[in-house]
Amino acid sequence: MANPKRRHSQTRRDKRRTHDSLTKPQTLACSNCGYEKQPHVVCPKCGFYKGRRVIALATVAE
Repeated sequence: MANPKRRHSQTRRDKRRTHDSLTKPQTLACSNCGYEKQPHVVCPKCGFYKGRRVIALATVAE
């Protein structure tokens, strides 16, 4: 099995790792209730998507 002859520099290692960082998922406000949700996904709070109810959610007694 081949082994490296010389060690790679820190700069070379860090250049390779520049794309490894995580980014926060994009969110936008639901047009019905204003809850922050991901785009192109049914709102988990009210069940609306593109201005119409897609899923009926059970109401919780508060």
